[in-house]
Amino acid sequence: MRHVQQFLRRGVGAVALAALAALSACTDSSSSSDGDPGGPAQLDLAIPSAVIAPKEEVATYAVGDAEGYLSAEKLKVNVINTDGSVAAVQAVASGSADIAPADAGSVLAAREKGVPVKAVGGLVRNWPWRMAVQPDSDIKTAADLKGKKVGVISLASGSAIYARAYAADAGLDAAKDVDLLPVGVGAQALSALESGKVDVLALYTQAFTTIENTGTRFRYLNNSAAFDGIRSLTFAVTEKTLKEKKDVLTRYLRASYKALLFSAVNPEAAMRDGYRAFPQLLTGKKADDRIGDDTKTLKAWIKTAVPASGEPASFKDWGAISDAEWSRTVAYTRTSGQITKDVSLQQLWDDSLLKGANDFDPAAVVEKAKAAEQ
Repeated sequence: MRHVQQFLRRGVGAVALAALAALSACTDSSSSSDGDPGGPAQLDLAIPSAVIAPKEEVATYAVGDAEGYLSAEKLKVNVINTDGSVAAVQAVASGSADIAPADAGSVLAAREKGVPVKAVGGLVRNWPWRMAVQPDSDIKTAADLKGKKVGVISLASGSAIYARAYAADAGLDAAKDVDLLPVGVGAQALSALESGKVDVLALYTQAFTTIENTGTRFRYLNNSAAFDGIRSLTFAVTEKTLKEKKDVLTRYLRASYKALLFSAVNPEAAMRDGYRAFPQLLTGKKADDRIGDDTKTLKAWIKTAVPASGEPASFKDWGAISDAEWSRTVAYTRTSGQITKDVSLQQLWDDSLLKGANDFDPAAVVEKAKAAEQ
């Protein structure tokens, strides 16, 4: 990560810091408690996007609702859509939501600004960002990016931070040797690549899968070891909510991890659960007409959130993030300019919910998923 750090310390990421500055004025207004033990507890969940493609909101919330994991935990969850991880963290900080899966960098940036948020459980554990070119491109390695145009979602997005870091890791001067152009995602991004407006795309895995569902094929460049162990989506809450709703949050995490395991075993059934919770995913079409492509897209997201090897029944330690992973994540976030100094692990991370969140029988979840109708 040496080249990454050398480059990013030059001030990259000021836009992201400016966007997060507003968080410093937020106050923790959450006043709800664990609720009536005899009835369902209310929980407000902030999702960091509009639901236009299946990802975490399907694999955790929709499956948890449809398969009875939330009701078994006596939870009633209200979903709030936000415009990205920064907005999701802000919703949590302001008390508009109790919990949100948000990018770890946004959680770190909020914490640095004095917002009393904590990460309480991991979600995306495998680095989701990739570089892709057309199959016949002359770009073979990261070093070949010199003088090339890289398509990113936006200049303030995580893909722009990743693209600069990727170039820097190859020993390039990312400020001079590569040119970043905002191209969005989906058809817009593909058009930019095919027309030659850009030479390479820097997107997350699921976004590439959505494009590939149309028949397009990419050739992917390798990520170096510099990106191993950096964490992405992480469940975040405020310190006050953690104190007042510890049992409710534990139950929600347990339901979410059970749902994620179910989704890993039977992604097609999970996708159908997703249509029930988020009918906009159908875009006016019948489920049977979309299920194949949408299941592929959901599987691509699930792959980033479950262990890279092993059978689902053997998965354990849901939500765990090691000190080494946090150190790499903090270092990447700092060198990217999202934070300006290290944030202490004690301030940032509270794993006290994870023992309870993992208190379930994975074999029973696997059996239920295998038996579910597709």
